[in-house]
Amino acid sequence: MFKHILIPTDGSASSELAIESAVRLAKDIGARVTGLHVIAPFHVLTYRSDMLGATPAQYEADSKLNAEKYLRTIEISAREQQVPCETLAVHAEDVYKAIIQAAYDRQCDLIAMASHGHKGMSGVLLGSETNKVLTHSQTPVLVLR
Repeated sequence: MFKHILIPTDGSASSELAIESAVRLAKDIGARVTGLHVIAPFHVLTYRSDMLGATPAQYEADSKLNAEKYLRTIEISAREQQVPCETLAVHAEDVYKAIIQAAYDRQCDLIAMASHGHKGMSGVLLGSETNKVLTHSQTPVLVLR
């Protein structure tokens, strides 16, 4: 069965629900988890509201704080369920590639993620990161709603 589950999070409500389910699964099967948050690089021209009014330094500081907050959710859930947990935040242009690479680098045998995170224009312009992971990953992917 699965021994190491990667749980990517973007801080959305659907991600938080997926975290709870993935950690519960890890507890039930005796697996450990790794939480992941991918920080997109700062772009001057962007559709993302978190970059529109920020300077590069401010965006980086805010991104680090958000990553810590999002990953803390995974750490707390894992601690409450007594599941071994580590977390990491990475910078990457392509979120789905970073998720797949983290699963490979950390030797995860399952990626458990929400069916969707950000909606609206970002979903239209980029498509679903979950769909991209499903399409390109060699690691099995569990999609949680």
